[in-house]
Parts: sequence; C-alpha cells; structure tokens
Amino acid sequence: MRHGEHASSKMLSDTETEEMLHFLSHDTRADVKGRATGYILGLSGDREGLHFLRSRPDFLSAVVALTSDPSVAIAKDCYCTLINLSADETLHQVLLNGTDVLLLLLRNLLDPFFFFSDQICSILANLTRHKKSCSKVFKVIEEQEVGLARLVDIFCTEGYNKKANLHYLGPLLSNLTQLPETRHYILDRDRCVIQRLLPYTSYHASTTRRGGVIGTLRNCCFDYSSHEWLLGDQVDILPFLLLPLAGPEPLTEAENDGLPVDLQYLPDDKEREEDPDIRKMLLEALFLLTATPDGRQTMRNKNVYPIMREFHRWEAEPQVSAACEKLVQVLIGDEPERGMENLMEVNIPEEVEEKLKQADAEEEEEERRRKMEG
Repeated sequence: MRHGEHASSKMLSDTETEEMLHFLSHDTRADVKGRATGYILGLSGDREGLHFLRSRPDFLSAVVALTSDPSVAIAKDCYCTLINLSADETLHQVLLNGTDVLLLLLRNLLDPFFFFSDQICSILANLTRHKKSCSKVFKVIEEQEVGLARLVDIFCTEGYNKKANLHYLGPLLSNLTQLPETRHYILDRDRCVIQRLLPYTSYHASTTRRGGVIGTLRNCCFDYSSHEWLLGDQVDILPFLLLPLAGPEPLTEAENDGLPVDLQYLPDDKEREEDPDIRKMLLEALFLLTATPDGRQTMRNKNVYPIMREFHRWEAEPQVSAACEKLVQVLIGDEPERGMENLMEVNIPEEVEEKLKQADAEEEEEERRRKMEG
C-alpha cells in the first residue's frame, strides 16, 4: 500500500541536497522544515526519488526523527513518507537496519491517544509483507515486550485508540502468520487467541480488518496438525469460514439439517462476501482443511458441498470460481490411495511443481493486470 500520488520533484544538486538535509532537523524554522518534508514526501512517491532515498539513510533517519515534530503537518508528511518508503521492498532493509523506526512505531502504537496510529499500522503491514523483513519485525515485537499478546489485545479492543481505527492491524497479523512462531502462538490451545479473531470474519465496518483476519486464519490452516482442533467444538472454525460464502438460495430440508446451525435456513436477503480476494482466501482456508482424511470427512458430514454448489453458480470471478472447483473436487471425489491420504505430505514431482508455480505466477500477473485496468 502506498500513500496517494505525489507530484514528482526535480532532483537536487549536491549542494542543495546537503542544504535539504540540514533543513530536516528539529531546530529548523517550521515553515522551512515544512517545505523540506513536503519535498521528501514528493520524492517518496516517485521512482527516481525512491532511488535517491535508498542511497541516503541519513535522510531516512531525519524523516524518522521528525515524526515526533510538534507540527502535526510536518509529522504527517513524515509518516506518509514512511508509508511510501515501506511499500518498496528494496527499502525494507535500509529502513530496518539504518534507523530506529521499529522502536518508534511500536512504542507509539501502544499509546491509545496517538494521532498517527493508522499510519503506523500501514507501515508495519508494509514492512511485514516479505518473510525476511517480517522476521525482523517479529523479533523486535518480542524483544521490546510489546508481544503478539498485546497486539491481539489492541486489535480486539473496540475503540482502543481514540483517534485511529487501527484496521491495518489485520493485515499486520496476517503477514506475521507467515512465520511459524506466530502461528504457534495463535494456535496455542490454552490461549484462546484464534477464538477471539473468528467474529471478525463478518466485520462489515472494514474490508481491511476483515480481510486481515481471514488471511490470518488461512495461514493458520497450513498447520494440519491443528485441523482436528480447529474443526472441533473448541474452535468450530467451519461456520465462520462458510457463512460469508453462503447466499440466500433455498436448500432442501436434508441439506439444511446437515449444516452447522448458523448456516441453516438463511434469510432471503443474505448477502455474500463482497470482496473477491477475501472470498478466495476463505476458499483457500477451506481447501487447506481438507488436507487430512478426518478433515475431509468432517466437511462432508457438515454438508459443505451444497453451500459450495450454490456459491459456484453465483461466483463470477474466474480465479475465485477456480478455487471453489478445487475444493469441490476434493469434497465429492474419491479418497486418495493408500499412503497419500494427507495431501500436505504428498511429494509432488519436480516437473509438476514447476508447472504449478508457473500457473500461479501467470494467475498473479493476470490478477495484477485486472486490478490496474479496473
């Protein structure tokens, strides 16, 4: 995610560059400092400007320092600059190794009255998109005694921050669950963390928060050793994944009776999840839960197929429809042969895996092109 579109600024001469750096200090007159931070914000929205800033960690350190400026406008420029910088993967290590940005962001995020907490969440979400920088952020979160427990508490406390909505904590949690350490914490059977997150699968006030939680659940479903627990009464994840995909279409009495209670006899005005990316993540989570024989049997016993049948008839997005078809094939297909019952432990031939990777890359490129055209 990048903060808006900013006009490109002409690059500075060496002398002007040093003058600009001098202006980016707390002691500079407010109006001059404001023009300087505005200029840097413009650079951060431009490819050539990003190339310049990548080579000048002293400028990045100055921007981080000025996030605490008493001028709201100057501090906002600096936070928006950091959003743009963190959206560029090639700047992650420069930001994380050359500045104290993580300590600053996490300390301020804990403040329930901090004005720029939404910007902080966006920066942290950007910085955790890729595994290497994600690991660094996770390490600092744990070392600074912020901890995942505190992040989950803040996320689940409605109105924690009086001046920010903190919706981008959702994508941050989702990104952190690419790490096994985070999944281990969320799937800890004594902490009841995942149960606190489940209601947000139907959080209509924010697509960002809702999508972040569903991404978190999807990532946790990669741990097939937890599937029995997730599908059992202690968590009962299935209704939370299915309900957003269910529509108002009438089912037979037998089909309704076999469904989880929350999905039986839905009203005529029941609407499905509006965001195609979220629908796809829900289907991916359900597909992961079919990895083991017990998971497949549970989903058959709970009549997942009729919901998927009606969903497939309704779905117009090709990629989401394809994800649904993969799930249906497992639900109605024959059981795998002996020794291949756990789909996550099946060794895929190298040439097949390469073809699958190529297909995924082509699918991602098509999705990117579709979004740009839209």
